[in-house]
Amino acid sequence: MRLGRWSLVAAGMLAVAALVVAAGSNGTDDSASARVEHLSEQLRCPTCQGLSVADSPASTARAIREDVARRVAAGETDAEIKAAYVDRYGEWILLRPRGSGVAVVVWAVPVAALVLAGAGLAAAFRRWRRQAPAQPTADDRALVERELDERGRVERARSERPEP
Repeated sequence: MRLGRWSLVAAGMLAVAALVVAAGSNGTDDSASARVEHLSEQLRCPTCQGLSVADSPASTARAIREDVARRVAAGETDAEIKAAYVDRYGEWILLRPRGSGVAVVVWAVPVAALVLAGAGLAAAFRRWRRQAPAQPTADDRALVERELDERGRVERARSERPEP
């Protein structure tokens, strides 16, 4: 029993230590090469258009990587470097376009429609569940009785008919 408590305490201390280490590092490497790599992953290759500048083997992508490295060495911020490429190529050069204007509407409307549709279905199912099941009327019972009688007559007629 004592061993179990100590293992729980050790596991708790290990979890706290991991959280402290994770909180202490902000996950970004501010070295120049890391910044160049990070920016290159955010820019689209003008030649390939489906790949980032970091992933593209095209000479244009290589030239952009070299230009980004030169700009980082010159002390430009990431925002300034991105702005320079947006000015030159347009918003499409960014693999993740800025979330403003029409882009927000294009992404928000389908999500809102999906949420509203789900809420509408949930309300309809809840309402249907609350309603008492419909009870058959006298006319319904008479109709079923007539059909059963008719079916019985047809079955009897078939069974009485001789086989050819």
